[in-house]
Amino acid sequence: MSLGYAEKLSYIEDVGKVGMAEYFDSPYILQEKVGFLYLILEKSKHLVVFTGAGISTSCGIPDFRGPKGIWTLQREGQALPEASLPFHRAMPSLTHIALVELEKAGILKFLISQNVDGLHLWSGIPREKLAELHGNSFMEACPSCGVEYLRDFELETIGLKETSRRCSDAKCGAKLKDTVLDWEDALPSKEMDPAEKHCRMADVVLCLGASLQITPACNLPLKSLRGGGKIVIVNLQKTPKDKKASLVIHGCVDKVIAGVMDSLNLQIPPFVRIDLFHVILTQALSIDKKYVNWTLQVASVHGHRAPLPFIKSVEVSFLDKHDYKAAILHMQPLWLKRRTMRTRSFELLLKLNFSNGCGCQSAEINIPVDFKVSTDCFNSEKDAILKKLRDTAIRDLCCGLNAVIERKATLTLKSEVTVYAIVTNIVQYNKTSKGSADSVSNSDVKRRKESVNGTGTSKKWSQGRKRKFRY
Repeated sequence: MSLGYAEKLSYIEDVGKVGMAEYFDSPYILQEKVGFLYLILEKSKHLVVFTGAGISTSCGIPDFRGPKGIWTLQREGQALPEASLPFHRAMPSLTHIALVELEKAGILKFLISQNVDGLHLWSGIPREKLAELHGNSFMEACPSCGVEYLRDFELETIGLKETSRRCSDAKCGAKLKDTVLDWEDALPSKEMDPAEKHCRMADVVLCLGASLQITPACNLPLKSLRGGGKIVIVNLQKTPKDKKASLVIHGCVDKVIAGVMDSLNLQIPPFVRIDLFHVILTQALSIDKKYVNWTLQVASVHGHRAPLPFIKSVEVSFLDKHDYKAAILHMQPLWLKRRTMRTRSFELLLKLNFSNGCGCQSAEINIPVDFKVSTDCFNSEKDAILKKLRDTAIRDLCCGLNAVIERKATLTLKSEVTVYAIVTNIVQYNKTSKGSADSVSNSDVKRRKESVNGTGTSKKWSQGRKRKFRY
C-alpha cells in the first residue's frame, strides 16, 4: 500500500538545517494515514515494532537527530537542554503503554528497541518479547550465569564494564557488568538473533520514532520484505528507508498511536510506578542488659552498595514518646543509631521525602518496635499485592500508598528486614477519537493518610559523564 500521493498534500515545517527538518502531515492526511495503519494492524498476523529515540521525547528524554536533539545541538555548538526530571524518573509515554496493550491483545508479537532508557520494561513489555539492541542503562547482567538485574538507578558505567555489584546467586557470585554498548561494541547475539528471527517472520514491521540510519540495526526491518511483509514508518524526519516503506507517516508518534488504539477499541490505562525499598532494624543488648543499642536503616533492595534514588531524606519520629529525640536522615546510606531502655516498646513514624520526579512529595510509614525478633518469616504473594496497590492507586488517584511484601528475621544477627512497595507515580494518558493525544503528564495526586498497609501522603539528563549511545 503506497501513499506517495499523500506526501504532496502534507505541509513541511523546516526547523533546522538540511537533514534536520521536521515534516508534519496535514491534519486531513494524518487522519487518512492513521486509518490505513489501523487496517494494516487489524489484518496483521505477526506484527513487529521497531522503536527509536523519538518515542521517548514526550517523556522528557531528548532525541539525537531532531532539531533539539543532542547531536544536532552539539553540531551547532549549542548547550544541551536541561531535562525536566532525573533520567531515572522518566515515565513511559502513551506509546510505551499502548505497545503493552497491543502485546496483551495478541497483536504485537515482538518489540525491537534501540533505546537504552529502560522504559519498555518499566511499562510492562515481557522481557522475552523484547530485544534491547544497544542495552539498558538500568540493567546489569552476570557474564557467568547470564542472570539480568533491572535496577531503579542508572548504572555508573557503560561499555559492558564491571559494576560494583556481584551476582546474587550463591553458587555464582561473579562481578556484574552493565549492558549499554559503546561505539566499538558489536550488537549482542542474544538481542540480535531473536530480532532477526521475528523480522523475517513479520508481515508488518512498524518503525516508531527511529531515524533508521545506524547499521546494522536499521536494516532489520528490511528482512520482512523478503517474505512479503510491509514496513510502516512513523517519524518526524525523513529516513533512508522511506522508499522501502508501504506507508510513511510524518506526525507525532503519540498522536498516531492514540488514533490507532482508538480505532482498535483498545484502552490505554494509567501507568503506576511502584518502587521497592528495605527497612532494616538491627539490635544488640548493652553489657548490663538494661539497654538496647539499635540501628534503623532505609536501604535499596538491590544491595548495600546500591543507591536509593527516589528517596531524598527520611524524617524519623517517635509516636507517644516525646522524650525520644526525632532525627532527619538526609545522607545516604540512610541510617539511625540509638540506645533505648530494653523494656520500653515504641512506634516509629518514618516520613519518606521523595526526590524530584516523583508524583508526591512524601509518604508516611508506621513501624512498631518491641525488640522481639520473630522467627516467623512473612513472604506474601508479591504479584497479588502489587496488583492491589496498582488498582487502588488508579481508583483513588493516590500516590504514597504502600504495602509490605516480605519480612524476614535473622536471629544470629538479631535483625529484621522488611520489604516495602510504594506508589511513587501515577500517569494518565488522554486520547481522542480523532487520532490525537495529549502529552503525558502526572495526574493530580490526592494526599491521604490511609494506605493498603500503612499510611501514605500523598538534572540534568545524564550530564555526570558524556555518553556515546548508538541511536
